[in-house]
Amino acid sequence: MRNYFDSQNNPINDLDIWNDYWNFGTANTHNQQITANYDLPINKIPVLSFIKSSYIYTGDYSWQRASDAFSTFQALDGTIYQLGNTIQNANSHKINAGFDMNMFYKYIGLTAKKQKKQPATTKKAPPKPGEKVTNTAPIQPQTEERNAFAKFGIGLLTAVKNIQVNYTESGGTLLPGYLPGLGFFGSSKPSLGFIFGDQSDIRYEAAKMGYLTNYPEFNQSFSQIKSKKLDYTARIELIPDLGIDINAERNITENYSEQYDAVGGNYQSRAPFSTGNFSISTVMIKTAFKASDENESEIFDRFRKNRYAIANRLAEEYYGTSNFPRELDGYPSKFGKNSQRVLVPAFLSAYSGLPTAKVQTGLFSNFPLPNWTLKYTGFMKMAWFKDNFKKFSIQHGYRSSYSVNAFRSNLNPSPIDTKGNLFPEIITSNVNLTEQFNPLINVSFELKNSFNVMAEVKKDRSLNMSFDNNLLTEVQGNDYTVRLGYRIKGVQINSKLADNAQGMIKSDINLKADFTLRKNMTIVRYLDYNNNQLGGGQNIWSFKLTADYSFSRNFTAIFFYDHQFSKAVISTAFPLTNIRSGFTLRYNFGN
Repeated sequence: MRNYFDSQNNPINDLDIWNDYWNFGTANTHNQQITANYDLPINKIPVLSFIKSSYIYTGDYSWQRASDAFSTFQALDGTIYQLGNTIQNANSHKINAGFDMNMFYKYIGLTAKKQKKQPATTKKAPPKPGEKVTNTAPIQPQTEERNAFAKFGIGLLTAVKNIQVNYTESGGTLLPGYLPGLGFFGSSKPSLGFIFGDQSDIRYEAAKMGYLTNYPEFNQSFSQIKSKKLDYTARIELIPDLGIDINAERNITENYSEQYDAVGGNYQSRAPFSTGNFSISTVMIKTAFKASDENESEIFDRFRKNRYAIANRLAEEYYGTSNFPRELDGYPSKFGKNSQRVLVPAFLSAYSGLPTAKVQTGLFSNFPLPNWTLKYTGFMKMAWFKDNFKKFSIQHGYRSSYSVNAFRSNLNPSPIDTKGNLFPEIITSNVNLTEQFNPLINVSFELKNSFNVMAEVKKDRSLNMSFDNNLLTEVQGNDYTVRLGYRIKGVQINSKLADNAQGMIKSDINLKADFTLRKNMTIVRYLDYNNNQLGGGQNIWSFKLTADYSFSRNFTAIFFYDHQFSKAVISTAFPLTNIRSGFTLRYNFGN
């Protein structure tokens, strides 16, 4: 805001419209972004023409001016310190690659039909005046069918139709206490790389150049965030009409923060601390159908036993020999049965069905395992299905993941905890395994008389292992659904809503009825002693009925009835019944 008064609060009379015309004031914020896209020329190589890949880079930079109230600080000795501004940047690297496998198979000759080579022909000269013109069209290469066995073998070798791989790596830096300001077009400080999103460490160089506040009690935190994401998908067709979609992903995010002081141009880190989250797709199908209830669990017993084998494996790696000291319970010294280093691989080994010698010993996995969905629609090629059904399909889906929530750095300077175990480099309170058969199986068909049937079974489980109290919380769920549908065609009614002179509306009544049973329970298992308890759960029966009738293209009336009954698996909760019923009138504006 321009001041039109002098220091004595008298008006300045010699000001006109041209005064400070080129004064743009003091910058408060500055933001900029750069984006670069590049199609990698991999497909220019003939043998790699089936690959399409691209790279995208995004860089962000921002400068935020400090408020007038907190821009300076006067110490007790009268020294005035500049607290500085705040700068931050971010970047993202994205690489996408698509593999058209059909193009690759065609290039190497893996096709159901093979081409016959034609003898080379010489190019004919143009006809002379008066000469009879004959067919000069080029001879198309002839193809011949391969035998059935060759077709089957080629079908297996060419089952993978396409692959998509995506990788994203991003980062961001926040640096408070930054002293330099901005020019009209911004600034190249603290470095040209930083303003274009580079995540190289600039803390020490900025302090050396005098860019950071020298206030010794500065308490704002320097922070960095890094994330990496990898995912891939694939389409597989082993036989006609059987489509299998493969997907997998891995995500990790890390946050680092610290306070600092830069007195005398020397950067001193204070109380560094890091946190993060991790998730990766995995496979637990080997143990999905093992018996597990509040009375016993074969997998949980295996988890307990696996601790000893894992502890010995870790001890051999740590001591470099199989001859190492042991505690009174037989476990190796520094690798007790309740150590996080031991529990994580023992837990993963038991519930993923992997041998203890092959399971990962670290907290993070490197390669994501594929999950899948599949659907088969080839029944309609069979004569009996053609005669009785309009459509018939079977579907199955599987998804599983391993996650580490809120892991953090170990701030304890001692390498040994209170129980004599080695402190892990990264500490976490719990790890999770989840699994979903969504669906385990789904059968859907429509009869010739417009009668629809869908039967579906879903199954899920969630396992949370807590290292604070050595408790395993297991949640199991099973869903059973039957859906019936029928269309009553050409129902006529007399109504003023009709858009014809006869006042007659003719439309279909769509009837749908869903019968569902949901069974779930929560089991708490104590690792140190045999005491499994039911923590909750319920059985839910539900019936839903809907009927809709279209009075016009825009107006639809819907009748619904929803009946739900739930009964808890523990005796301390009462059964509940909920009933909803009514009409819904839906009008869509527009064409």
